[in-house]
Amino acid sequence: MKFKSSVKTSRFLFKRLQYLYRHQPPVSNASQLASAFTYKPIRGFNFMLKNKGLFKFPELTSPEGFKILEARCFQEVNDLVTEACDPNRKRKMVTIFDDMSDSICRVADMVEFIKSAHPDPIYRDAAEQTCLNMSELVERLNTHIALYEALKVAVDEGDVLPLTDVDLRVLKLFKHDFEQCGIHFEEEKRQRFVAINNELLRISNNFMHASHQPTPTLNLLGKDEELSGYLNKISANSKYEILHGLGSRHANERIREAVYRIYQAPNDHTETLLHDMLEARYLISQITGFESFAHRALRGTLAGSPENVMKFLKTLAQNLKTGADAEYEFMKKIKYQDSNSVFVAPWNSEIMPWDPAYFAHKCRGEMFQYESVKRHFSLGSCMEGLSTLFECLYDIRLDCIDQDPGEAWSDDIYKLAVVHNTEGLLGYIYCDFFTRTNKLNQDCHFTTQGGRMKNNGEYQLPVVVVHLNFRTGNPLSPPLLSPAQVENLFHEFGHAMHSMLGRTQYQHVSGTRCPLDMAEIPALLMEYFMADPRVVKMYAKDYVTGADLPDNQLMNFCRSRRLFLYSELQQQVVQGITDQIFHGPDFFPINKTSTQVAEEIQNQYGIPYVENTAWQLRFSHLVGYGASYYSYLMSRAVASRIWNQLFMKDPFCRESGEKYRRLFLAHGGERPPKELIENLLGEEPTIDMLTSSLTEDLKQRSVVP
Repeated sequence: MKFKSSVKTSRFLFKRLQYLYRHQPPVSNASQLASAFTYKPIRGFNFMLKNKGLFKFPELTSPEGFKILEARCFQEVNDLVTEACDPNRKRKMVTIFDDMSDSICRVADMVEFIKSAHPDPIYRDAAEQTCLNMSELVERLNTHIALYEALKVAVDEGDVLPLTDVDLRVLKLFKHDFEQCGIHFEEEKRQRFVAINNELLRISNNFMHASHQPTPTLNLLGKDEELSGYLNKISANSKYEILHGLGSRHANERIREAVYRIYQAPNDHTETLLHDMLEARYLISQITGFESFAHRALRGTLAGSPENVMKFLKTLAQNLKTGADAEYEFMKKIKYQDSNSVFVAPWNSEIMPWDPAYFAHKCRGEMFQYESVKRHFSLGSCMEGLSTLFECLYDIRLDCIDQDPGEAWSDDIYKLAVVHNTEGLLGYIYCDFFTRTNKLNQDCHFTTQGGRMKNNGEYQLPVVVVHLNFRTGNPLSPPLLSPAQVENLFHEFGHAMHSMLGRTQYQHVSGTRCPLDMAEIPALLMEYFMADPRVVKMYAKDYVTGADLPDNQLMNFCRSRRLFLYSELQQQVVQGITDQIFHGPDFFPINKTSTQVAEEIQNQYGIPYVENTAWQLRFSHLVGYGASYYSYLMSRAVASRIWNQLFMKDPFCRESGEKYRRLFLAHGGERPPKELIENLLGEEPTIDMLTSSLTEDLKQRSVVP
């Protein structure tokens, strides 16, 4: 009876899907790609086909397969360690190490993604355990003295075969990674380093978790029924209201202030975690012979040193001030007008930290009437636009292809083949675009397989996941993207193309595996394309009629993306300087809390600090971007230069696209950042050049409402 019931249910679902498919609204004469992305994919079951496993790993037809992959990886690494330490080895040390890195990354990177995205908790738990085991393997390798000594000989004295410049650079990167872990220290010193580093990992994870925890409103609201009523609508449980995040866009300033003050309230536990994390990083830098953690973290980057970063940020702060002040004055005028409304009670005549996001959203919404033209921003139209843009620039196209049974972790995943019209297949992109329970609520790009030249002469194709969080409503309507979501889509595909178009010899430096202040350049450059009127005209098509976005709305859309650029970048400067001070040589020993330091920096460079708040305790980027948060601004400076030199005149120029691909994207991290940028732009990326580039770009692009 259960079997018959299951069959009836399956028939009902199949008929329902048939009905939905037949009754979809008409779609314009779109390409195969646009049609594929116009509706959320629904993948049915076919019990006649064999499950091929996640990412086509035949072992991953069940969660137990992670153990098989893990065991195989451990064996491969052990064999490679033996080969590397053999005095009679025949292969280059860099080749052996890259084989080792590839063996580890193909498992570790994949399970890192699965534990964040798979809807089945059994798979997530299995991936989490494999992730921990892979971390232990890496830790053992990082303390393998014989392996380090063999590598050091190859770097210092030469290898069994002649080395190219790229060979030597990658070898030195491996050696640097070893020494970052204290392998070259005496035993007692090394053990102290390992102990502190292990504690640092624990503290960092705890701080990351704490920085995202909701704040109990408790008695902060007093007897204000309006505020309590509004916040009750946000969330509540049986004991007290919970505020889940910042960013309230309510017209009432009292509510915006309450949201800000509650979310940014000081927390002794989180303050202690942040202090301990910064102190552990400081101790590690002292053990490894660096003046500060910032000096250690910035070695080999585009910036090169904390001194250069601070010069860059402070010069930017000075250059941004006049423009930011003008934007705040404009916001004050709107705030005064709002205060005369019967719906809003004035709270503070000055622009406060809870104001800029609200007024930016308000002005953009008034300038560009999204609701009236939202049919022009379907996911299908935007994906078709990306493919067309890439074909113009690089002669490549995005083909939506079928997946094998069990290949995807959810039924709503798209798979793209990136195909060059003469060179053939370049790689694969999985598109995990839609929200679901227990999915990581963050837009990002995962590399699950890096590109590299294999020992048999074939090129190992890169495989990445573009991970977004679009919401779908009516199944009869295609996903319609907000302007911010379109920007995120273009941004993440900038990262994906960095991986796809990279053709490095070694996977250790493929695609986005490069210094942080270089990795964001391709993604930020794509934001320039996304907001250019000529490109918008190409992708903003009504998904039913195929009509272009009306010219007046097109220009308003582009202008709305250029509002309040000065004040937004000023906030990033404040965060960047705070990050540098926290990780600089003068923070320890110090008799100030992180809140006191953040207050001083905010008062000097941004909107005045609000008493009894601690925004830095919500600044989770301090974990992954410790001493490197400036990277967004420096990458934007380079991206603006590339845009203005190569693409501003013609955003579809094949010659410029090929130049950008050949001289920049193809090399990943196998060459120093300064060398790549100088080869592309014909000028050295000095700090003065970078600050002037970003300043001039703001003058050209910024508009007043």
